[in-house]
Amino acid sequence: MDNELSQHRASIDAIDDEMLKLVNRRAEHAQAIGALKNGSVYRPEREAQVLRRIKESNPGPLSGETVARLFREIMSACLALEKPLSVAFLGPQGTFSQAAAIKHFGHAAQTLPSASIDEVFRAVEAGNADYGVVPVENSTGGAVGTTLDLLLATPLKICGEVDLRVHQFLLRKPGALAKPVKVYSHAQSFAQCHEWLNQNLPGVERIVTVSNTEAARLAAEDETAAAIAGEMAAECYGLDKSAQNIEDKPNNTTRFLVIGTHDAARSGRDKTSLVLSAKNCPGAVYQLLAPLARHGVGMTKLESRPSNAGLWEYMFYLDLEGHQQDDKVAQALTELADKAAFLKILGSYPVAVL
Repeated sequence: MDNELSQHRASIDAIDDEMLKLVNRRAEHAQAIGALKNGSVYRPEREAQVLRRIKESNPGPLSGETVARLFREIMSACLALEKPLSVAFLGPQGTFSQAAAIKHFGHAAQTLPSASIDEVFRAVEAGNADYGVVPVENSTGGAVGTTLDLLLATPLKICGEVDLRVHQFLLRKPGALAKPVKVYSHAQSFAQCHEWLNQNLPGVERIVTVSNTEAARLAAEDETAAAIAGEMAAECYGLDKSAQNIEDKPNNTTRFLVIGTHDAARSGRDKTSLVLSAKNCPGAVYQLLAPLARHGVGMTKLESRPSNAGLWEYMFYLDLEGHQQDDKVAQALTELADKAAFLKILGSYPVAVL
C-alpha cells in the first residue's frame, strides 16, 4: 500500500510541475495579447467563451462548474499581470455583493466596498473603479428598484451578469454554548429565513442591521447573540457556523449586474437589457411586445417601475435573448424604437456562465 501511495504521489508531483509550466506559458500569451490590445484589457465576451468551452469539453471527474472556477482564477491572475482590475461593490467587506464580484472577476481583482448602490455607480462613472457589481433581482425578494432606477439615469453599460446562490448561515462567536437570546441580520435575510427561525429559535429577539456583515460584527462581540449572514462574513469575523443553509427556499438566488463604461461584443450566448415606455394610446403595451414575437426574439424578463415623468406612468425593463448586433434582435429593436415613447438600450452581455 505504501508503495502504491508513493507512486500516486510521485505522479501528482510530476503533473503539478507540468501544470505550473503550462499555466505560466498561458500567462506569457496573455501578456502578449495585452500588449497588442487597444483600450480595455478585460473582454467579458472572450472570457465567457473560454469558460463555456472548458465546461463543455471537461471529461471529468471534476464537475464542469469546478473546472470553470479554476480557469476563472487562472484568467484573473493572468489579467492582473497586465493591470489588476478594480471592482466596486455594495459593501462592507464580506457581503454577498463582494462574493458575486469575486465569483465573476476572480480573487486577483481588487474589490472596493461602497456604502450604497449609488456609490458603486458613481465610483465607476468617476473612473475610481473599472467596473461595478450591483444586485438587480432576487428569486424570492424580487427586483432591486434602486439599481433599475440608476440604470435608467446613468451612461454606464451592463457588460456582464452573475447568478449567486444565496446560502445563509447562523453564526456564533467561537465558544458560545448557550442558546442565543438575540439574532442580528439584514431585513431581507430575516425574510429569507423566517420559517427556519420560527422552528429553531422561536421567541428569540430579531434585530435588523444595515447589512449582514454588520450583523456578523455585532455577533463577534457578544456570545449571547447570533447573526444570519453568508460564509464570507463568517470568515471576516472568525465566527463559527452553528447552522448552515438555513434559507427557507433552497434555490434562493440573487442576480447581479456588472456595469462598466464599454459594451461587450457578441459571445454567442448573450442577453440584451433595455428600458422603454409606452405611448399613451390603446394597445400600446401590446405594440411594444409584438416586434419581439414577429422577429422570434425571446424575452426572459419584464419589469415595470413608476416613471418620474408623471403620475401613473411606468417604465418597462426588458431582458431579451440575444445580442443587439444579432440580426433578429437588431430588427426588433428598430421597430421598438418607432413604437415606444422612450427607449434606452442598457447593454448586451454574455449570459452568466458560473
